[in-house]
Amino acid sequence: MTEPQQVISFSEHHRQRINHFLAHQLEQLAPQSSRLKEAVAYALLSGGKRIRPLLVYAVADMIQADMQSADHIAASIEMIHAYSLIHDDLPAMDDDDLRRGQPTCHIQFDEATAILAGDALQAMAFELLSHTPAEPSTIVSLIQYLTRACGMNGMAGGQSLDLEAEDKTLQLTELENIHALKTGALLSACVDITVLLKPGLTESTAQQLNLFGRNFGVAFQIVDDILDLTSDTQTLGKPAGSDTENNKSTYPQLLGLDQAREKAREHIETSRTALHATGLDGQHLLDLCTKILNRNN
Repeated sequence: MTEPQQVISFSEHHRQRINHFLAHQLEQLAPQSSRLKEAVAYALLSGGKRIRPLLVYAVADMIQADMQSADHIAASIEMIHAYSLIHDDLPAMDDDDLRRGQPTCHIQFDEATAILAGDALQAMAFELLSHTPAEPSTIVSLIQYLTRACGMNGMAGGQSLDLEAEDKTLQLTELENIHALKTGALLSACVDITVLLKPGLTESTAQQLNLFGRNFGVAFQIVDDILDLTSDTQTLGKPAGSDTENNKSTYPQLLGLDQAREKAREHIETSRTALHATGLDGQHLLDLCTKILNRNN
């Protein structure tokens, strides 16, 4: 399916926006040249789909939040995402040598530099978030929420459970819990953190957006599992079949391909229903739902 023109326009505009903002902030936060800075730039500025920033911008557009504040949220979350990819690819984790069609950070540099680049990106994310142009109380809430999303009760905890689950057959509820933390927590945070920029939003609208984010995150992971099984390394820009090679439990393994695809559609439909229930214009978020279901990398 061809991507609708309005998605291309919104997506490309905001990809350029976040890429420019990230490059500018890296120079501001780390003005001195170093091997570590080169590694951070390599991981952070090498492209990617920028789904997380696009979610932030689409929510901000929907609720009419301040876009300069959204820049800080989008960039902070993308920094956390970049650090997580560096660490995921390490030999002690998934041991991958290709990411976004180029050598992973530890291959391009070395393992120690890659670890430090991930550490630096995590610290930079919170430094940048602390500079968000918003009320001090709002900034504290932003930081608190992101720490939960990427910590032991979020992304890091989910990654730990994922490693523990290798070579095991999980129940669906166990698999859903792992991915709700490992992948879903940061995707949901894109929505929930941005909502904090609009304190006057009704509780009902905030709840519907939370429902949207949680289901969007699950659908994203299911499609990711499907692509790992059905796509190729050149298209993905990372090693295809790595889940099978690492004996990970996935939705296709547990449910079969057809049921996994149906499960993804069900979660996206729940997301769409939640957006409609807000009564706001969530067209950019609806378009992202379609984009996720039809993505090939």
